[in-house]
Amino acid sequence: MIDPILGVIGGSGLYDIDGLIDRRWVRMETPFGEPSDELLFGTLDGQRLVFLPRHGRGHRIPPSNINFRANIHALKEAGVTEVVSVSAVGSLRADLHPGTFVIADQFIDRTFAREKSFFGTGLVAHVSCAQPVCARLGDALEEAARELKIPCRRGGTYLVMEGPQFSSAAESELYRSWRCDVIGMTNMPEAKLAREAELCYATVAMVTDYDAWHPDEGAVTVDKVLKVMQTNAESARALIRQVAPKLKDRNAFCPEGCEAALEHALITAPEARDPAMVEKLRVVAGRVLRG
Repeated sequence: MIDPILGVIGGSGLYDIDGLIDRRWVRMETPFGEPSDELLFGTLDGQRLVFLPRHGRGHRIPPSNINFRANIHALKEAGVTEVVSVSAVGSLRADLHPGTFVIADQFIDRTFAREKSFFGTGLVAHVSCAQPVCARLGDALEEAARELKIPCRRGGTYLVMEGPQFSSAAESELYRSWRCDVIGMTNMPEAKLAREAELCYATVAMVTDYDAWHPDEGAVTVDKVLKVMQTNAESARALIRQVAPKLKDRNAFCPEGCEAALEHALITAPEARDPAMVEKLRVVAGRVLRG
């Protein structure tokens, strides 16, 4: 029997969740360091929920300094089973206007300054990221967005850049030539780590601007982004309230196989595994390490 707990990772502009009852902020420690902030525990329309502001309350942490491993580890340790990630992005398509929510289903990872795996020397694993998001969660998010009449696009490729600078015009045109749909700075390695932690994961990419390619829009600036961000954050809070009840009745394993991502991923022979690494990965990979 599954007891689903919804985890929400809030991106730029989303630092709290409305409507939670039995609210409590809890500081958590992990073997990978401190998460971005305390975790907010509560219940939303009968669904247990844990919220984590990705950049910390007040937006203190830039993308490259986010401790993604600690964030995902803390959510896993808190009992979270499904993760909805919310992030601000730029649009690489003329038909994806600011205010549109894109439920992305693919990523291109262009980051280079981040720790990207829980595993390493002493305990090696290779998970599949061919389908990096949970279609079941995506279905629920799409349904909720349609019900709220939030402009929504199901599917799309999210290019994750390192940042913190915005793209050059040449970079923006390059990513368009790759047929990417949106660009942001935060969903990698987050999605990869969620897969390693055997968590269902889906992302809501909230368009704030047209990156640097649009001939009529000019360069991306923080003031332009902030103008759209407030409206997007209000819509995101409404979306979370709408989707939470849709997830509370799951009573079977995810048909997408998210909860078994590590089933055949460990490659280090049991007798060669570093005991310290095994202990460090007890929360993330304990299901497959107990045998």
